Amino acid sequence: MTAFPGSPKLLKGGLVLVDPAGGALLRVISLQYNPDTLTRSLQIQAAGGEGGDRSQALRLKGTPVETIKLEAVLDATDQLELPDQHATAVSSGLHPQLAVLETLAYPHSADLLANDALAASGTLEVLPVEAPLTLFVWSRSRIVPVRLTELSVTEEAFDPNLNPIRAKVSLGLRVLSVDDLGFAHRGGGVFMSYLQAKEGLAGKASPVTLSALGIEGLP
Repeated sequence: MTAFPGSPKLLKGGLVLVDPAGGALLRVISLQYNPDTLTRSLQIQAAGGEGGDRSQALRLKGTPVETIKLEAVLDATDQLELPDQHATAVSSGLHPQLAVLETLAYPHSADLLANDALAASGTLEVLPVEAPLTLFVWSRSRIVPVRLTELSVTEEAFDPNLNPIRAKVSLGLRVLSVDDLGFAHRGGGVFMSYLQAKEGLAGKASPVTLSALGIEGLP
């Protein structure tokens, strides 16, 4: 609850897991506390490249490779102060919340067993396990398909049973574009909506004249 009735509702950032085939919602992962910083980097995909053909200098061969990094804080202290209302926190601490994030890095155990059975039966080609489509949601203006590239956990405090009760989780995400997924894939459609929303926001920026740069015209 907010301190004042008129205070705006605080939106949470998080991840959404979607079935890539049917589009069914599989899980919503909400960050307990929004991080203070969000680091994004874009690696430009120029057609010419360094020292490439000068005739291609202004051409882009695809969308930039965008990466996102953030650090999330998890804390079960408040829940432990009300043990009757938070039995899971008392028995397991932060293990469930950490497991939700960590399982993003693992294939599902049932899929691993199924592939092992196929290999044992003599199947010549066993396809790698397909993970759910993961969407990074940071307000309505930023919903983008991503792949987890980095996950590190620092557990900072423990209960008497050595369950973690405070932790920091660093997440590294790579944005998946139509170059990765294709236009027909559900994630490709989400990316195009993300790109079009970005273009719409760029159109809202106030125009600037050349005089702001101290010049009256171009050479």
